Amino acid sequence: MKRIILGLAALALATGLSAAELGDDGLHKAPWMRDTFKDLAEDLADANAEGKRLMVLVEQRGCIYCTKMHEEVFVVPDIAQMIEDHFFVVQINMFGDIEVTDFDGTVLPEKEMVRRWGALFTPSLYFFPEEVGDGVSAQEAAVVSMPGAFGRWTTLNLLTWVVEKGYEGQEPFQKYHARKFLEQKD
Repeated sequence: MKRIILGLAALALATGLSAAELGDDGLHKAPWMRDTFKDLAEDLADANAEGKRLMVLVEQRGCIYCTKMHEEVFVVPDIAQMIEDHFFVVQINMFGDIEVTDFDGTVLPEKEMVRRWGALFTPSLYFFPEEVGDGVSAQEAAVVSMPGAFGRWTTLNLLTWVVEKGYEGQEPFQKYHARKFLEQKD
């Protein structure tokens, strides 16, 4: 048993896998998250300036599924690198009080904004296009949303599909994922 534990510890160190730390708000804090004023139009402009896609990550304190994503999925080297290279990530606390400015100019505390968007699950990931029209809310503007926790391959394939703008094509994500999953298995 001691060998197994030591082996797993060595594997975690060798692969650089480590869970995100918890912040004072009880939410996981990963190095690829941005600390912004939570003004989505400004965040989108900053993401575009860096050549990245805006991703909003809605989480809550004590969320076991958020923990799963941070400890088992977001730490996978391919996924962590994909997020770091291609996404500008803003975290929203499902029950937080920090003001968020939506694309349409509406300003609400996080908890009310999340309710406005209809988010029911944590984690929830929202992905946005490079341009959002006037008077459009984040819920309307999102090109893709992922409510809940998913495994490594689903998450990696979704991130890739968003970067490749698969949502503009004819192949729905489910078919893309099935095709990629078979390719990854071989």
